Formats: sequence, C-alpha cells, structure tokens
Amino acid sequence: MLSMPFSGTTGPSEESLWSSRPACREMESKVSEGGLNVTLTIRLLMHGKEVGSIIGKKGETVKKMREESGARINISEGNCPERIVTITGPTDAIFKAFAMIAYKFEEDITNSMSNSTATSKPPVTLRLVVPASQCGSLIGKGGSKIKEIRESTGAQVQVAGDMLPNSTERAVTISGTPDAIIQCVKQICVVMLESPPKGATIPYRPKPASTPVIFAGGQAYTIQGQYAIPHPDQLTKLHQLAMQQTPFTPLGQTTPAFPGLDASPPASTHELTIPNDLIGCIIGRQGTKINEIRQMSGAQIKIANATEGSSERQITITGTPANISLAQYLINASAPDPDPHGRNTFTA
Repeated sequence: MLSMPFSGTTGPSEESLWSSRPACREMESKVSEGGLNVTLTIRLLMHGKEVGSIIGKKGETVKKMREESGARINISEGNCPERIVTITGPTDAIFKAFAMIAYKFEEDITNSMSNSTATSKPPVTLRLVVPASQCGSLIGKGGSKIKEIRESTGAQVQVAGDMLPNSTERAVTISGTPDAIIQCVKQICVVMLESPPKGATIPYRPKPASTPVIFAGGQAYTIQGQYAIPHPDQLTKLHQLAMQQTPFTPLGQTTPAFPGLDASPPASTHELTIPNDLIGCIIGRQGTKINEIRQMSGAQIKIANATEGSSERQITITGTPANISLAQYLINASAPDPDPHGRNTFTA
C-alpha cells in the first residue's frame, strides 16, 4: 500500500455535501451514541476509472476527502486494471469518507447520463474486500443476516462465492443510493467488529494486466482491445527458433523430408521447481493452459504429482534449447507474480 501525496487546494463541495445530508448527520449521532467509535480499516476494490474519479485533478478530490473526513485514504500503486483503496480511521471518519466517495460516484453517473439515452439511473456500486473468515457472519445462518441488512438499508448486498485470486478475501458488492450504501456499510462494520477474522488473512493484491500472446505466420502478437499488435522481436524470434527446431514430427508428416538428415539440435531436459499454490494457474482449467504452452513452445512438459509434506512441484521440460526457453517464458508469464517488484523467476 502507498499513501499517495498530492497537492491542491481544498473547497467546500464535499463538506457541504456531507452536512446537507440528514441521513449522514443521523448516522454520525447514532455512531457516537452507540459507542462504535473505534478504529477500523476497510478495503475497497475499484477499477482504474473509479480511482481516477476519487483522486481528481492533481489529487484535489482525494485530498479534500482525507481532510474533511479525517480518515486515512491510501491507494495501491501499480499499473493494474483494479486498485485497492484502503480507508482507515474511527468509524465516524470512515462513514464520512464512504459518503463522499458514494456521492462522487453518483455525480459521475448523473454526468454520464446527460449524454445518454438511458431513462433509468443505475445505482451507485462499491465493492468491499472482506476476509473470507468473516463472510459467514455477514451472511448469517441461512442468509438471515444479509437479508436483514438488505431490508433495513434498502441496499443490494452480494457476497462473492469464491475468494479473490491468491488471497483469503472475498468481494462484497453493495449497490443502491449513497444514503443506503452508508447505512449498509455501518451494519457491515458492526458485524466485522463482533466477528473478528479467524487465522491469518492473505490480502488480495491486484495483478497487472497480462495481455494474451498468440502466434501466427511465424510472428508473435499481443491482443490489445480488438487489435493484434506485433510482439517485441525477442519473443517472435524465440518462437520461430522453437518451431524450426521442434523435435516432434509435424502433424500429417510421417517421415522426414530428407531421410537420414536431421538438422535439429538434440533434445535435452530442464527442470523447474514451482510453488504448489501457483501450479493451478500454470495448468489452467481442465489443463487448457499447460496444453496451450505445450503447443506454443513445441516442448514436452510433465508436472510431477504433489509430494506429501512438500510445498513445491517439479516441472520437467523436454525439447531443444529453443523449445525449453519458450516454455519457460510462457510458464513464468502464466503465473501470478508473488513479488510486486519483479517477474516470477522459478528455480531450475
């Protein structure tokens, strides 16, 4: 997490927004009376466009939110499609920050509708990131708690069934009017205070966008939107070399074109050690990813069975040096990066 320092001048807009809302003033008094004024940390998952909206021009919007709510608002760094916004402070400060964010998103929706033919106004939507061990308390027995929160606040609340990638957290999506969202967040905070997380929490860290690579006509391409952009020469040359030197008989060709003449370098074997928790990303759903890597690289790839007591798996790659190099590149590219400062480099 990185606190993002910005410069800019403050203005009255968010303060007046806050003080002019009866629901917010009522919330503030209820929190104080209820003795809930303890320090909490709430994490939000936002798309890049949403993050840009709350940062504002030269960081003016987030600066005002920090000053007027009294909450610490940190935004994760990195060139990712999603970012984590962490809000920390006393509960009253957190509710003010949430209110300002919700009103800002509502303002964005209103502005976008002025150029649209849509007649119905979509709700404001926020996504919380909550430790999975607390989600059971939030849902309640037979869904009773989440139903109660929906009915009492008027907000729609959905708890994701699966954990976010490489974490022990789940997304909780809240939709509705800004006032309904604030009421809903207040009730979620109460549940989180009453039912602290169990065990260690592995936080969700958004991964930089990885663009798929395809090979056609001896050229590597990356997909960007609706277009295929030629990939840097290094990967293209690696692919060409791998395909020229593949030790396997091409499909439909049963005998060498020139019997007795084989210009391909001899096949060799290379081993990689991969952490168990990353092996699923490399295999893919029903083996689709590893089969794709085999096809692209022209290498034979075998993954050893899990060994009891071991946190790692062996991957054996067989082929020419070029086959092996391309297979290693594709394996590294397919696994999420556990190190935020660099790419994966699995041990050989």
